Amino acid sequence: MVGPRSWIGGIFSRSGNKRYGSEKFTDYPLSHLQQEERFQRLQERLHVPFDETYADHQEALRALWVAAFPNVALRGLISEQWKDMGWQGPNPSTDFRGCGFISLENLLFFARNYPASFHRLLFKKGGERATWEYPFAVAGINVSFMLIQMLDLDSAKPRCLPGIHFVKLLGEDEEAFDVLYCIAFTMMDAQWLAMRASYMEFNEVLRVTRTQLERELSLDDVNRIRDLPAYNLLYH
Repeated sequence: MVGPRSWIGGIFSRSGNKRYGSEKFTDYPLSHLQQEERFQRLQERLHVPFDETYADHQEALRALWVAAFPNVALRGLISEQWKDMGWQGPNPSTDFRGCGFISLENLLFFARNYPASFHRLLFKKGGERATWEYPFAVAGINVSFMLIQMLDLDSAKPRCLPGIHFVKLLGEDEEAFDVLYCIAFTMMDAQWLAMRASYMEFNEVLRVTRTQLERELSLDDVNRIRDLPAYNLLYH
């Protein structure tokens, strides 16, 4: 990882999406209206860039700070304080350019819906930690980027098995992507600990996490996003 923005989107190439299992594409028609509508709304979210001049984007960023550090007053949207959350510099907006507004929405969803797990990862509470740890916030953006790639969400409709199965789960729960994000981030941290990894091995940890998620999404008995075996990690 070289350069000030090497963490953001530098792990996978959008043009080279690796698919799980056979190289054959399975055509899955989005015939269910609810599935189709929810998938379209998710794709719309993917194309919203983070804009630090938008009031709602500013408010979401402030809300993330409050969720992370409820007892610490934020001095500004540009502040050295942001480094305490794992941003690369004093202005988080420069890091969001790697994945857009959805990566902020993912982090905020994680903080609000699974606060204990969120803070455990933020403050590196679990297990025997490395001396050189991964930066929490920027790692979170990479998790968002990885999921977009893994599920083939840039396509008109996913043609990889994990993406096909995910669309079915999205039909059951509109929050499926956000919940999957929380699962993936927590799984990544568990892999990090299991592999006794440190900063320079983050790419490999994320690849292993992706492989495990692909397998779980392809299980026959997963009918809801919360049926994924790794969902239980959010409560450990």
